[in-house]
This record gives sequence, C-alpha cells and structure tokens, in this order.
Amino acid sequence: MTAQKVPFIDLKRLEPGLWEQWQEKIKELFHSASFIGGKEVEKLESSIAEDCNSPFAVSCANGTDAIQLALRASGVGKGDTVILPDYTFWATFEAIVNVGADPVTVDINSSDLQMDFDLFCKAVETYQPKAVILVHLYGWGSSRLEEFRLFCEKRGIILIEDGAQSYGVLYQNQSIYSSAQISTISFYPTKILGAAGDGGAVLTSNQKIATRIRCLANHGRKDQYSHDGPGWNSRMDSIQAAYLNLAHEFLPTRIQQRKKAASFYRNYFKKNAELGISCVTPSNHFEENGYVNLLLVPSASRPSWIHSLTQEGIGYGLIYPSTISFQKGATPYLRGKIGGEIAQEMSQRVLSLPLFPYILQKELEQCVSCFI
Repeated sequence: MTAQKVPFIDLKRLEPGLWEQWQEKIKELFHSASFIGGKEVEKLESSIAEDCNSPFAVSCANGTDAIQLALRASGVGKGDTVILPDYTFWATFEAIVNVGADPVTVDINSSDLQMDFDLFCKAVETYQPKAVILVHLYGWGSSRLEEFRLFCEKRGIILIEDGAQSYGVLYQNQSIYSSAQISTISFYPTKILGAAGDGGAVLTSNQKIATRIRCLANHGRKDQYSHDGPGWNSRMDSIQAAYLNLAHEFLPTRIQQRKKAASFYRNYFKKNAELGISCVTPSNHFEENGYVNLLLVPSASRPSWIHSLTQEGIGYGLIYPSTISFQKGATPYLRGKIGGEIAQEMSQRVLSLPLFPYILQKELEQCVSCFI
C-alpha cells in the first residue's frame, strides 16, 4: 500500500506562532492553578454567544453531553417521545436513550440529506412527540428549516437543533443558531472550532433553561454543597477553553480555507459530470462553513473509488456508512420509524475527500486525480 500522501484531516497544520502561544498559555494556567471554570471559560462562552447571536451560551464537557443537557433542561425524560433524523451520528440517538426517552427516526430528503419535513409532520401526527432533534448535518441545514421552527412553535413541541457540525454556518445571512429555541455545539478536535480534546456547549434564548443547564452540568448544584437534584459532571475544563480561545482568533481564516477547498471539489465534479459523481450542496438559504466535502457516487462504484484512493495514499471518509435504525444497537430502544429507505441508500453512496484548513492546492489536485 502506498504511504499516505494526503490525510483525510490534518490537525497539525496550525497557524505560525499558535504552538508557542499555546505553550505559554499552559504555563500560565498551571502557575495560577486555573483548571476548572474561571476567565478562560467565561471568555469562551462570551465569544460563542456573540458569534451565534444567542443570549446564553453554557459550555460543557462534550457535544453528546450538550444534547443530553438540552433534553433534560427542557423537561424531556422517561416516557417521552423524541423524533430525530435516521441519518446522523450515533450520539444524537444515544442522548435520547440516555435521558430515558423513546426515539423515533424519520427519513431524510435526498436533495440536502437533512430530515424530510413532510415525513416529519407525519411522524408528529403518528407519535405525538414531546421534542424533536433536528440535526444540521454536513455544515449546512434543511432547506425547510423555517418550516420546522414554525411548526414546532405552533404545536408546542420542543425543538432542539443539533449544530455539532454547523459552527460558522449562516442561514438567511445570520448565524444558524440565532433563531433556535435551543441548540448544541461540539468542539471535538475535527470540528470547525475544535479543542485539544473534548468540549461542547448549549445555546438558548431562555434564561431559565440556561440556568438549569449550568446546574445540571455541575452535579445539580445550587451552591457549593446545596443541590437541586441529580446532575452530573459535565464542566468544561480551563485548558480546553483556553485552546478554543486561541483557535477562535483564527476561525474566519480557517472557515475561508475550508470553503475554498469545498468549492474546488464542487467545481471539479461539476465540470466532470461524466464521472457520475455529484457534490451535495446546501440550498441558497445557507452559507456553508466548509465542514466536509460530500460526494454521492454510485453505490456499485464506491468500492473501486475507495480502492483507487487507498492505492494513491489519499484519505477518505464515509459519513455515515449506516442509518440509525439499521444499527443493531438501536433496535431495543426504537419506538418507531418513518421511512428510512432514502437514508440507507445514501449511506451506501456517500464518500468524502480530504478537507481541512491549509490543505494545499496540489493536494486537492492529487485527491481528484484518482477519479480521472
């Protein structure tokens, strides 16, 4: 096998001077013994709230906890039904199960690979959910996002928007998070704004929910030894917050770099339509963040394309190779499902090429050369 020439993602391509800044910051934190909470966390939460045009931002340990905190703070628990798309990362499903609720999966729309709005409406009528988790997958969101929001508002359904992949996405020229009831962020290292480990946050416009989230993420504390109820330890540590604060300074450039790479792929496969490969693109309502390149290839051809990439030392991703309802681990917990055939078909067709900040033009050309 050829040694890897272009990794699927490279987390070591940092801006000049960032490594030295990070070393100095670590020294500062250790000398002051600032490990949990403090000014770094406060600074990060302030930056997140401003970026996302959200009144309240509460940091936590990871993106999965962010979803569980959003559910619990919204009053979702045992016996409640929660709708989610059948095509997402396992953590979305897992969070519902972990709060004791019953998940119902809904198929996706083949045009943008987001939850199908019409099938969602059918699921609401059939299962009467207390909450819905709408996932903004692949660095954009549903072309019918406004309809989802209005529908849930009119029906009194809690709408939680899983925005793990959508930091920096604009919807109708505003942050995609800005009009959400409650939304979640992941700072996993590969995300648009990535930590040096795990991290997450919950955004909301509701002060009561924000206070509840902060309480739940800190053992249910009211104060040091007074507890309003059981929570758990989901505090973000100061080291992760400090790294994110440093990285945040370079975020506009990193997003610009990602979008440039995404545009290169899109233009290449558009010009070479005879390959039978298409790049999935967001609707005109969105300005994407360049989170990932997403190709749709014929399922029968995907193994040969993967073989070519592997032989040439080009990294690739399959995001995601299976639906939620198709997973063996989901069966005991599913209350029901609406459709799923489109999601399963797409899972056999998706293929992603390397995309990360500061990827070189020659590397992009190496990647597409495998498809000649």
